[in-house]
Amino acid sequence: MISLRYHAVSLAAVFLALAVGVVLGASGLSDRLLAAVSLERDDLQARVVDLTVERDALAAEQRTGAEFAQRVAPAAVRGALDGQPVVLVTSGADRGDREAVVALLGQAGARVTGEVEFTEAVGDPARAGQLRELTAQLLPSGAQLPAASDTGSLAGGLLGGVLLTVNGQPQTTPDETRAVLTGLAAAGFVRPGEPPAPANLALVLTGGAQTGIDAGDAAAVVARLAAQLDRAGSGAVLAGRADVAEATGAVGVARADPAVAEALSTVDDVHTVSGQVSTVLALRQQLDGRSGSYGSADSAADGATPAV
Repeated sequence: MISLRYHAVSLAAVFLALAVGVVLGASGLSDRLLAAVSLERDDLQARVVDLTVERDALAAEQRTGAEFAQRVAPAAVRGALDGQPVVLVTSGADRGDREAVVALLGQAGARVTGEVEFTEAVGDPARAGQLRELTAQLLPSGAQLPAASDTGSLAGGLLGGVLLTVNGQPQTTPDETRAVLTGLAAAGFVRPGEPPAPANLALVLTGGAQTGIDAGDAAAVVARLAAQLDRAGSGAVLAGRADVAEATGAVGVARADPAVAEALSTVDDVHTVSGQVSTVLALRQQLDGRSGSYGSADSAADGATPAV
């Protein structure tokens, strides 16, 4: 006869067997998991080592390429712009990029007549109305603004008339040039400075892509300003760094407009030596009546650099 005590002992034995089975099963599973994790860890460590070696090799190649470009850059541009006056227009440009390009312009034989540096206010939509009114007020007697309403075209039309020559002849007097730049500086649109002498070519230097809620508008102002300077003289080049070819970068905006891209030359990697060489050679092309888009971005339709 099966007693209650027998039932209790039997149930206890069953539960004990289940517990032992769970422990033994878990122990085996843990061993398998640990083995799998260890194997994956070893694979990841090996992959990290391979990637580190690859990174170091690429960095060494980049240094070698940069050193080579640095050495051949003066020879690549020598004589390209002999005696040509070039005016520099900057908007958020990196100082190192500016100095490197100016040095290379000198090695190309160009004469930098001066610089006009725009402030962030020029791309501020809240001040667009003020800038439009100011361009009309400062316009020298007999000069005309382009038939456009955007601030980039208007500012570019105003500056083109006072900074650039037509057939080698200035379009305004030195006093008129000074009055225009003084007025823009007093309103906070340009940095105060000595007015540049008249030039045949314009180089517009900017930084990377614009940021913030009004990034697209600010980039469009610089792109259209450069396009108007291109129309006003013997040609212009718009150059920027890194992500300037994106939708919120001035180069990106310029390349997206077929009418602008057909005439204005653009460079999207002016932070590199090859980009600086491209900038100088693109100015030479402008003198020859040609244009192109150069750099490392996908939108650089004409390759890394103009043909020497």
